[in-house]
Amino acid sequence: MHRLLGSTSLRIALAYAGIFVLSSLILGAVLWWGTVRYLDSEIDAVILADTQAIGDQLRFLGLPGAARTISDRVEDTADEHAIYLLADPLLHPLAGNMAAWPIEVDRRPGWYQAELVRQGKRYATRLLNVALPGEFHLLVGRDVQNRVELRALILEGLGWAALAAAALAVAGGLLVRRAVLARVAQLNTTTTAIVQGQLSRRLPTRASADEFDQLARTINEMLAQIELLVDGVRNASNAIAHDLRTPLGELRARLESLARGRPNSDSTGAEIEGAIADVDRLIGIFNALLRLAAIDSGARRAGFREVDLAALVREVAEVYGPLAEERGVVLAAEPGEGLVVTGDPSMLAQAIGNLVDNAVKYAPARGRVELAARKLADGRLAVSVADNGPGIAEAERAKVVERFYRGDASRGTPGVGLGLAEVAAVARLHGGALELADNGPGLAASLILPAKD
Repeated sequence: MHRLLGSTSLRIALAYAGIFVLSSLILGAVLWWGTVRYLDSEIDAVILADTQAIGDQLRFLGLPGAARTISDRVEDTADEHAIYLLADPLLHPLAGNMAAWPIEVDRRPGWYQAELVRQGKRYATRLLNVALPGEFHLLVGRDVQNRVELRALILEGLGWAALAAAALAVAGGLLVRRAVLARVAQLNTTTTAIVQGQLSRRLPTRASADEFDQLARTINEMLAQIELLVDGVRNASNAIAHDLRTPLGELRARLESLARGRPNSDSTGAEIEGAIADVDRLIGIFNALLRLAAIDSGARRAGFREVDLAALVREVAEVYGPLAEERGVVLAAEPGEGLVVTGDPSMLAQAIGNLVDNAVKYAPARGRVELAARKLADGRLAVSVADNGPGIAEAERAKVVERFYRGDASRGTPGVGLGLAEVAAVARLHGGALELADNGPGLAASLILPAKD
């Protein structure tokens, strides 16, 4: 029972039922008040009209004329609900259809509600006491028993309507609870499977695009990112061990050779330079991993500002121009104009530089690398780097952005397989994406970024 009462869906259902019943009661109360007010106003209007007519006779014909008018009304009227009584200063009846002055009505003029006995039955009556000259009193009223019974019927109907509304509200609330629990059960089943290690599972969605679907899509995006990070962590140890084994082995061999052979100073200097190169390679790997960790954490968002993408492209082209010239590759840059994004300029420069470095590295002799920035049709901005090298097979394009992955075309070339992974991480941090396509021949890599709002 405690578990049932602690259910959020049940509380929502009960709240829905309470609101539904309350709104029904308010509507019924307004209808009841309006009906009773209308009936009361109609009765009061009839009483006031009779009082006015008798008062006119009193002014023109005096007390005898008023008494005769009352007698005529009692004898001639077909309205059995009308009540008339003309009384002297001692409240003794002079004319009318009442045998005595009602004890519920005192001498003060005004409206009264009383229960009178007529023909052996008690009737609710609405009365108006009017003071006349000479301390005479005129009592005009209407039998309102029918109105009282009608009011009771209305109240009874409202009561039954409230009970029906409560039953419908509870039933509707339980249906809502059942629907909510069904969706929650689906979420629980999937999340339980994910907790048990099935990271490829995703929350089910429907075509309704309701709040649950929006939540499921957001969670699915989060799960995809978590799966990517977990896979990266899972493969990192093997990849790091594989890529660090060679430089560490070479470093150990050099140091062991120095310890055993005691070579001359020239050989010692060469071995030390080789050891330094191996250490630099190790430091480069760890620096790349640290950059990726900082990017994935999102901590660098604090340094976001407006960045002129065209100026950034020109700077990268100037930095990598000598490298391309040294390798006999033509680097052509088309920076565009008026292209502004919000981001970290150093990370964006590093990402674009990685793309250009890869393109120059794999471009053939007398090859060509094209660096361009442009605005796409959908309003986003793109920095593309295209070369005419060996390219990347379509089956490998989804893998080359993984950490430490190196395709067949990169065998025998320097590098550890973190460049494109870093570019993809920078793109995600900036709300964009890295797209790889065939350049026929070669590779066209595009860094897609949202334009500044």
